[in-house]
Amino acid sequence: MRVVNIYTDGACSGNPGPGGWGAILEYGEHIKEISGGCADTTNNRMELTAVIEALQLLKEPCEVNLFSDSKYVCDGLSKGWAIGWKKRGWKKSDGKPALNPELWDKLLYYNDVHKINVHWLKGHNGHPKNERCDTLAVEAIKKINQ
Repeated sequence: MRVVNIYTDGACSGNPGPGGWGAILEYGEHIKEISGGCADTTNNRMELTAVIEALQLLKEPCEVNLFSDSKYVCDGLSKGWAIGWKKRGWKKSDGKPALNPELWDKLLYYNDVHKINVHWLKGHNGHPKNERCDTLAVEAIKKINQ
């Protein structure tokens, strides 16, 4: 199984508001940067979208080291929260609706395809790839606002 490192970040100008996401995929010496945005969204939706967009580029099942500064994404995957929400019909343990079920459903699909190792990074703490993903996300917002 190929090992791929994926770094992601999402950003929003206002929450909700215009948002952007960025991701870096690394496989050996190969590096690919991707980004995009949405005119009306939330920060959490952009965090999820960054991961989904990166994972859907993989052409075969891989071992993925996912690096994100989003506790929402990291805990949702690594602590099994999203699996529980789905089992309960997209309800949280307190019975309230889980947010972003369509995005979580896509992410759980890719979680079944790939072996994803989740690594939380402290945001805006000088990690070069996390900072680059933030820059990609902010640049995507600027393109929307033009």
